[in-house]
Amino acid sequence: MMISILISYKNLIIHAILSLFITLILTTFSIPIRFLEGLHTYIHPENLGQQNRPQGNPKAVIRRPENPNNGNSTENLQNPSSKRGNRSKDKVEFDESNAQIFRMRLVNSHLRSRLYFTAYQNTFVYSIIALLNFLLNYFLPVSESDSTIFANGAVFPIVLGFVAFSRLSFFLGKLAFERSSSKRSEKQLSILFGVLGFLLVLSIFFVLSSNIFDFEFDSSYGVLNILMAFFAGCIAGFMFIPAAKNARAFWLGTDQLRWNLSVISCGKVSQILLYVNILMTVFTSLLWINPVAEIFVKKTDFATCGVNLNQRKGLEYNGKLAGNVGMVRSDYMKFRLCSLLVSALLELLTLRPKLQMYLNESVLSWYQRLHASKVPDLDFSRAKIFLHNYYLCLVVLQFLAPPTLVLLFLGFSQIQGNLFGDFPFIHSFEHCSSYVKEAALFMAWWVVFVWAIFTSSSLALYRCGFAFIS
Repeated sequence: MMISILISYKNLIIHAILSLFITLILTTFSIPIRFLEGLHTYIHPENLGQQNRPQGNPKAVIRRPENPNNGNSTENLQNPSSKRGNRSKDKVEFDESNAQIFRMRLVNSHLRSRLYFTAYQNTFVYSIIALLNFLLNYFLPVSESDSTIFANGAVFPIVLGFVAFSRLSFFLGKLAFERSSSKRSEKQLSILFGVLGFLLVLSIFFVLSSNIFDFEFDSSYGVLNILMAFFAGCIAGFMFIPAAKNARAFWLGTDQLRWNLSVISCGKVSQILLYVNILMTVFTSLLWINPVAEIFVKKTDFATCGVNLNQRKGLEYNGKLAGNVGMVRSDYMKFRLCSLLVSALLELLTLRPKLQMYLNESVLSWYQRLHASKVPDLDFSRAKIFLHNYYLCLVVLQFLAPPTLVLLFLGFSQIQGNLFGDFPFIHSFEHCSSYVKEAALFMAWWVVFVWAIFTSSSLALYRCGFAFIS
């Protein structure tokens, strides 16, 4: 009896063992902390004296360059009587020691003191466990007798995926309106883009679904379509500020400003990954648009239609092969899923370089103000360096949420069996399983689409000179 139960629910047991094992590994080895360790952060001390100067790890990475024509510029600044004339502007003293910034590597103690560290750590763990359960469910063999979600173990990725999705959505919305983490104008634009996203998704469901976008939603699910449009609009609004930060990270990481400062830009490999990432995101977002899909999908199978090689050459010569070359429909659908997967993985792969660029953005602000005048006011750059350090885990969550949501939605769309068949109290929603899977696939594309639109638009504004980083 016991053996037959174990055999019947072997997939469920495997999912349980995997979840416990991954939880033990992530918590024992502090993987969320290890993921961020080694990043360079910066501090800008105030009234730094020789008696309390840090020794060891912190070090000054950049100092204001001395005037080569005046020998010791510090001495000249501190002794204005040595200069010609008694102009008032020469009497202003500038203490070079207070203009220095110090670089240090992030360690465990630093990260635990950051705002939203606990939220980042828990969300990281839940997301990894859910994604690995989705991956296991996809590859585990399922027999016809194991069609229920408890027998095939799908209950684990469904529940864990819903928990991870809920946490990511909640924090993405909460962080979008966090005080001092973004400008008031950015919050207002987030609300505007949320409303526009809601209206666009409504038009996709009821007007443009079959004409422009390759999605087919049953109009009988009118209330569900409206609810999903509302959620998609919220996601669009919440993602505006993270996408703007993503564009700034790309702009600095690829050295579009041509500053040639090694302390600000990233290495060659990271730059290549940033370029590939943004190109892949834009490319994937276009695959569900019908004019683009027609380029890749082969509408006619000449082998089954009895068309020989000479006839194919004649059709090609007459221009009648347009839209009839490429992949068959089933292969194209798999290709789109793979593109979503690769796009999300590239986002995760470039997360650390983007975080480093976020921290380096404060260095750029310090550098600009240091060279803006002879005696610069460094209060703004000091405050910016502090805020970039303080909100590090907030930005990690904002960068982590979009690709993780894509992977979670993609996992929901590939669940085998009925999503609601075995759950108590909601078994009456069994007929909605196919709709939920299609909606999950749509949301995975929507996150990539919105991310690509916001990032590309921000980069275009930087390129045209309408926006700048300060």
